[in-house]
Amino acid sequence: MAYTSSAVALRDLAFTQTPVRAKPGLFSRLVDAMMLARQRQAEREIVRYLVDSGGKFTDETEREIERRFLANTSRW
Repeated sequence: MAYTSSAVALRDLAFTQTPVRAKPGLFSRLVDAMMLARQRQAEREIVRYLVDSGGKFTDETEREIERRFLANTSRW
């Protein structure tokens, strides 16, 4: 494949820094904490399921985990 002048010119681009965001607000921190808590809970339940099912991650356990945790039913 031959290099074109546009491929060479890409490395000459100057990248600008993204602006620094101010400290997140109360609502943003609350939502982040709720999402993190829910993620940790799901991870604990997945580990518990894997231990109870013999500790092997098979196709069947993967399907069951997807069925349990990727369903549209809300747990809140």
